Amino acid sequence: MERQKILTCIEAARLAPSAENIQPWRFVVIDDPHVKEEFRKAAFSGIYSPSRFAAKAPVIVVILGKKDLLANVIGRQIQGTAWYLIDIGIAGEHIVLQAQELGLSTCWIGWFHAKKVRTFLHIPATYKAIALIAMGYSAERPLSLQKRKPIEKIFSFNRFGRGEKERVGTIHKKSSDLDCLPQKSIQA
Repeated sequence: MERQKILTCIEAARLAPSAENIQPWRFVVIDDPHVKEEFRKAAFSGIYSPSRFAAKAPVIVVILGKKDLLANVIGRQIQGTAWYLIDIGIAGEHIVLQAQELGLSTCWIGWFHAKKVRTFLHIPATYKAIALIAMGYSAERPLSLQKRKPIEKIFSFNRFGRGEKERVGTIHKKSSDLDCLPQKSIQA
């Protein structure tokens, strides 16, 4: 697979927003077939073997998160949320969306042997392997998306669980109805 496309995906992730602009992510791209085979043996051994299919992809992106940054520690203590994991999710999704735009397919993988990945890649203790993204050209495009819940089942305006009558009338507006939103900033 072309490295320029990989770098375009990493650039998309680099530009992702993060809490306090901490940018807690690092990425290790595995594209050498021999390294990938050894990585497969480490990452997908034992109970993690169901994820070994990922090694068939030409590229595996390992997403690392920097642990225990001050903003993360405070956020976790005050709100009980590990914000760096949300930041990693946003950056990873930027990779996935950019890959799609470039005609690539991806698969987000969370089931892997993190300790063996740490050892294999010589990851410092201040980082944690959070996720893997297998990336490549799909042999065939899926004919349809997996079944999704209807939109009226997943949201409500102003309060959780408002009745469908309030929601349904606003769902079917045309996208041109959103043209009135400010493009540069939203003011309260």
